[in-house]
Amino acid sequence: MKFGKEFSSQMVPEWEKAYVHYDYLKTLLKDIQRFKQRTRPPASPGGLKRNLTLYRAFSGLTQWQRHNPVSPSSASDIESQTILVNSVSKNGGHSYETTFRMSADEGGEYELVYFRRLDDEFNKVDKFYKSKVQELLKEAATLNTQMDALIAFRIKVENPPASFFDRTVEMTRLASDIAASTAELSISTPAGARASMKAPGTRPAPLEILEKVKINNTKETPRSTIKTVLGVPHQTEIKFNRENLRKVEDQLKQAFVEFYLKLRLLKSYCFLNTLAFSKIMKKYDKITLRNASNSYMKMVDNSYLGSSEEVFKLMERVEATFIKHFSNSNRSKGMNILRPKAKRERHRTTFSTGFFAGCTAALIIALIFIIRTHDILHKQGQKQYMDNMFPLYSLFAYIVLHMLMYAANIYYWRRFRVNYSFIFGFKQGTELGYRQVLLVGFGISVLALLTVIGNLDMEIDPLSKDYDGLTEYLPLILVLVLLVALLFPFNIFYRSSRFFFLVCLFHCIAAPLYKVTLPDFFLADQFTSQVQALRNLEFYICYYGWGDVRHRTNYCSKSTVFNTFDFIVAVIPYMSRFLQCLRRLFVEKDPMHGYNGIKYFLTIVAVCMRTALNLDGGKGWEVLALTFSVLAAIFCTYWDLVLDWGLLNRHSKNRWLRDKLLVSKKSVYFIAMLLNVLLRFAWIQTVVKFDFDFMHRNTLIAIVACLEIIRRGIWNFFRLENEHLNNVGKYRAFKSVPLPFNHDEDEDKDL
Repeated sequence: MKFGKEFSSQMVPEWEKAYVHYDYLKTLLKDIQRFKQRTRPPASPGGLKRNLTLYRAFSGLTQWQRHNPVSPSSASDIESQTILVNSVSKNGGHSYETTFRMSADEGGEYELVYFRRLDDEFNKVDKFYKSKVQELLKEAATLNTQMDALIAFRIKVENPPASFFDRTVEMTRLASDIAASTAELSISTPAGARASMKAPGTRPAPLEILEKVKINNTKETPRSTIKTVLGVPHQTEIKFNRENLRKVEDQLKQAFVEFYLKLRLLKSYCFLNTLAFSKIMKKYDKITLRNASNSYMKMVDNSYLGSSEEVFKLMERVEATFIKHFSNSNRSKGMNILRPKAKRERHRTTFSTGFFAGCTAALIIALIFIIRTHDILHKQGQKQYMDNMFPLYSLFAYIVLHMLMYAANIYYWRRFRVNYSFIFGFKQGTELGYRQVLLVGFGISVLALLTVIGNLDMEIDPLSKDYDGLTEYLPLILVLVLLVALLFPFNIFYRSSRFFFLVCLFHCIAAPLYKVTLPDFFLADQFTSQVQALRNLEFYICYYGWGDVRHRTNYCSKSTVFNTFDFIVAVIPYMSRFLQCLRRLFVEKDPMHGYNGIKYFLTIVAVCMRTALNLDGGKGWEVLALTFSVLAAIFCTYWDLVLDWGLLNRHSKNRWLRDKLLVSKKSVYFIAMLLNVLLRFAWIQTVVKFDFDFMHRNTLIAIVACLEIIRRGIWNFFRLENEHLNNVGKYRAFKSVPLPFNHDEDEDKDL
C-alpha cells in the first residue's frame, strides 16, 4: 500500500483537517516535476537501449558509501544554501518559516510556493498537537485529584491497619514524574497542571481531601429527574460503603481507559505527521535533485511536535496507575483493558452469513414453487390466510428488512470512514459489523420462512373443520424464541449489543425521564418507521388471546378495545420522540428542539386522523387526514433534508448540497433527496385508497411499510454522515466520561 493511502486510513477521522495535507503537497511536487520535464533538454536519439546504470563502475560488496561521496562539510554547505528554517514569533506564538535560497533558479517560484505551503501545514500540525497536549495535561491534573479522593475513599471503607496503611497509601500522580522534564521544555503549562506537579512530600494527607469533594450524581434515574423538576435537593453527603466504592472505581476505571485512548491517538497523530513530513521531503529531494530534507527534518525534530515527551511519559504513568489500582498489579490484565485487541473478522461468521443467505434464497424459491404448484392464490382459503396469517408473518419481514438496511448502512459508513461506533457510543471492540448484522437478519429470515412453509397448507380437516393446532402456533413460538434470545442474560448472541439496545429501548419508553442521547433518539426514530410492525404485535395479542386459532378467524376489527389500541400503538413512537424533544428543550434551552417537537406533534395528529379514516371513513375524516398529513409530510421532509442531512444549502460550494461531502458523486445526494420526498408521501394510499384487484389490502399495507423502512435506511446514512461532519468540524473525537468526584477547589477557580 502506498504511503498516501496508508496515511489516510490511519487518520483519526474527526481530526482529518488537522493532519498535514499530504496529497496537496504531492500535487505541488508534481507541478515542480512537470516544469522540470518541460525545461529538461531532450535526450539524444538512438544510443543504448539498456539502462545506463548497468554500465556504471562496480561499487563492490563491502563499500557502503556512494560513488563520489560528498564530505560532511560540503553537504552541510549545500543544505544551508538550499533552505534556511527559522523560528519566528507571530500573534504571541511560535511558528516556523523556511527561506528558499534558490528562488532565482529556473522554476524556483514553484519550489517557493511549495515551501510556503509546507510551512503552513507544519505550523498547523504543531499548533494542533500543542493544544491537545495542553488539554491532556489539564485532564491529568483532574485525574490526579480524582485518584487522591479514590484512595482516601478506599481507606475510609476498608479501614486498613496502620502497618498496611503505611505501605499502601502511596498515591500515584500522573504528572509528578514529568515535572522535571517539562521544566526544561519551553511550554506554557496550564495552571491546573502546574498545581498538580508538586513534590509528593508537599501534598495534603490522603483523608483530608474528602472534606473538599462531593460525589457526582452522574447516573440519571427517573427518580432523580422528578426530584430535579420538583426542586428537591439531592443527597450530597458521601456514604462510605462498598457499593459506592465499586461505583467510584468503575467510573474512574472508564475515565482512565478513555484518557489512555486519547494519549494513544495523539501519539499516533505525532508519529504519522512526522513520517509524512519526512516522506514528502524525500520526494522533494528526489524530484529537484537537492538535499534539503535533512535540514527541514532537523527543524521538525527540534520542534514541539518532534521533541515533546509529555504524551509518552503520561502513557507510562497511566499504565502504571491503572495496573496498580484497577487490575491488582496484573500487567497483562490491565494492558488488555487499556489496549483492547482489534476485533478480528472470523471466517465462520462470513461462512455462516453466506450459508443463511443461501438458505433464505432457496426457501424463497421453494415458497414460490409451492404457491404456484398448488395454486394457493386461487384457493378458497386464500383470503382467510391473508386476513389472519399474513399480518403475523409480515412482522418478520419488517424486522429482517430493517436489519438488512442497517447492515448496508454499516458497510457504507465504514467505506466512507464515518465513525459510527464513536457517534453511537458503543463500547470499544463490541460494535457489530455488517457481517454480524447480516448473519442475525438472515438467521431470522430462515426461521420465518420455515414456519411459513410449515403452515402454508390451505386445506382444512374435513372432519373437525379446523386446522392443525401446532402449525397455527408456529408464528407465536418464533416470536417468543426471538424475545428469549434478545433477553438471554448469558454472554452469547452478542450480549453487549443486546444490552445496549435494551437500555436505549427502555430510555425511549421512559422518555422524558432520562437524559436524551443520540442513540436514544436515533432508536426512537427507527421505531417511527416500524409503526406497522407494532400494530402486528398488537394483532398477535388479539389473535392468540381472543381469536379462534384453530379456524383461522379473528374478531379484532370489530373490537372497540382493539381499535382504541390501534390509535395508541401507532402514536407511541412519535410520542416518545415528542417527549424527548421536550426534555432536550428543557435541559438545553435550544428552541430548535421545540420546533422538532412540533414536527412530531403534527405527525401524531396526522396518524390519528388516518387511523380514524380507516376505521370509520367519511368525508370529514378524509379532509382532516389529508390536511394534517400534507402539513406533517412537508415539515418532516424539510427537516430531513435541511436539518438532519444539512443539505439544500444554496450558498454552499456544492450548490444545493453542503460544503463537505463524503460521497464523491453529487448525484447520489440528489437521488436520495428525491427518494426521501417520494417515500415521505407514500401514506397517500391510505387516504385516497387505491384499489388493486390483483393485490390484497394487507399486501398493499406491507409494501408501504417496507418502503418506509427503506426510506429510513437511506435517512440513517446521511443523518450519521452529517453528525460525523459536525464532529469533524469541532475536532470532537472522544466521548466525555463523567467523573465520580466534584472538587470544591476546582469550582472556586471556575468562579
